[in-house]
Amino acid sequence: MRKTLTQLLFAASLPLLAGTVLAAPMPERDGPMGGEMPMHERMGEHGGPRDGMPGMPGMRELDLTQEQRATLHDAMRDEMQARHQLVQRYLDKLPAADRAAMKKEEEAARLKRDKAIEAVLKPEQLTQYRKMRDEMDKRRAEREEFEAWKAERAKKAQ
Repeated sequence: MRKTLTQLLFAASLPLLAGTVLAAPMPERDGPMGGEMPMHERMGEHGGPRDGMPGMPGMRELDLTQEQRATLHDAMRDEMQARHQLVQRYLDKLPAADRAAMKKEEEAARLKRDKAIEAVLKPEQLTQYRKMRDEMDKRRAEREEFEAWKAERAKKAQ
């Protein structure tokens, strides 16, 4: 029980930390290419471009404009803050019914974020985004299935 509570507290603190980073204003870039970032700032840790969205892997493939990035950044920050408040509300109440309610609210928030993203994207970006989202949903389902299997196996071992 202590281990689970510790893990939940740790998991609940992550959105707070990430929210602090996302809430910071995006700096204006004035580079040699008419407002683009200088090359040394565009390069990520592994030498690739770093113009994706934090918390949304694969967004750099959508070739977003600065305005789209700013709009999506705001939507993602708002969703992150709402998720943090949601976790705090339910953290003290961990019965199964409350966990199910929390999952429903998280899913609703995720759908709201997806709609906000889709409203900003161009048609070709939308097609690509939906494909990436479907792949992410598939991986999420596989992970849930694995976690259920792991929990069942641990229960049998006891």
